[in-house]
Amino acid sequence: MSENRIPLALADAGGLPDAGRILVLRPGAGADLSALPRDRALIATGFRPDHDRWQAAGWTVARAPEGDFAAAVLFLPRARALARALMHDLSGRLPPDAPVVVDGQKTDGIDSALKDLRSRATILSAVSKAHGRAFVAANPGPAAFEGWQAADHTVLPGFVTRPGVFSADGVDPGSALLAAHLPAGLRGRGADLGAGWGWLAAQVLSRPEVRDLHLVEAEADALDCARRNVTDPRARFHWADATGFAPGHTLDFVVTNPPFHQGRAADPGLGAAFIRAARRLLQPQGQLWLVANRTLPYEEVLAGAFGEVATVAADHGFKVLRAARPLVRRRT
Repeated sequence: MSENRIPLALADAGGLPDAGRILVLRPGAGADLSALPRDRALIATGFRPDHDRWQAAGWTVARAPEGDFAAAVLFLPRARALARALMHDLSGRLPPDAPVVVDGQKTDGIDSALKDLRSRATILSAVSKAHGRAFVAANPGPAAFEGWQAADHTVLPGFVTRPGVFSADGVDPGSALLAAHLPAGLRGRGADLGAGWGWLAAQVLSRPEVRDLHLVEAEADALDCARRNVTDPRARFHWADATGFAPGHTLDFVVTNPPFHQGRAADPGLGAAFIRAARRLLQPQGQLWLVANRTLPYEEVLAGAFGEVATVAADHGFKVLRAARPLVRRRT
């Protein structure tokens, strides 16, 4: 929650311009947008659940910003490289000295962001409240952020990532463990829920009897990487919230390394939602292959969704679980 920091910071800095569009970058579900003129605001977020939530609330929303703006509000992402890339991009979309509001929690690096900006821009105001901070900087122009541009990162031959995507520096150990225990004879139609930048999907598609594979990913930057990394014609790409994904037909298998954090807080409910989605997607003889941190209590959720559950492997703090015979959900 931004806890009204933004209105206080803007008041101390003289407010927003009276005319022109306001760019709002990556606001989460609890963001306070009360100080912003809705009729002039464009929310830009590549995270599909937030995109859809703000759109349903009546805001103008886009996957990425286009055009120029009179001011900007950046909700600080946890990844420092992504925050810097966003600052570089938005600076080029604003006139000189236009107000740039940055809001975030201390646990997500807002103090470091303020320190970074002090050496490059004039800080007009800063407010600390509710374990976070909001500050307003005068846009110095993109030249002040030289070297902060987003850049591809080659993690393996044929695989690139971008700042801010999950496991941007290499293959996640959980995905590697899952891939090592998938059956060689995996076949039919499947989905990778939370496909990230596509490494696990590529391992699935190395099975010749896989008919097609839906790569479902909520983070647009990660899916863009997956499109580049997975060129197999059997791949189908979906920018979607995996918990509501509907391919139009039932599936023979689902693989997933589901997220289990909301910000910095562990949230096993995210993985549980992926499990329930898999049950809904699978045909009666379908199988779910899931990897998770060994401490996450998914077995009970799996037992309530599938008639057969087994631990296939456990290593390096992770466990691979296989579930089969999805149970029919009773209507209440």
